[in-house]
Amino acid sequence: MRALLWASRIFLFLFLLMFAVKNTEPVGVHFFLGTVWQAPLIIVLLAFFVAGAALAVLSLMGSLFALRREVARLKRQQQALPARRSASPEPAPSDASPPV
Repeated sequence: MRALLWASRIFLFLFLLMFAVKNTEPVGVHFFLGTVWQAPLIIVLLAFFVAGAALAVLSLMGSLFALRREVARLKRQQQALPARRSASPEPAPSDASPPV
């Protein structure tokens, strides 16, 4: 199974490497106010992929922090409850069947 996993990783790496080698032509990305960024196509694709991944992570941070606050609140609530254990053990279930 590990050999199959490594083979698939090597195949994916080689595929992406060949994609990068084939897309080395310079392209221009036009920004506002006449600004143009000249770079190889693969660099532009990689930059926008990284920017998209960063935006996705940032969009999840709000819900992540909300969940962490909820967990912390629940832990505090659990610790605030008195740890009461009854001195007598629970009654053992009887072996007799209930009357029918």
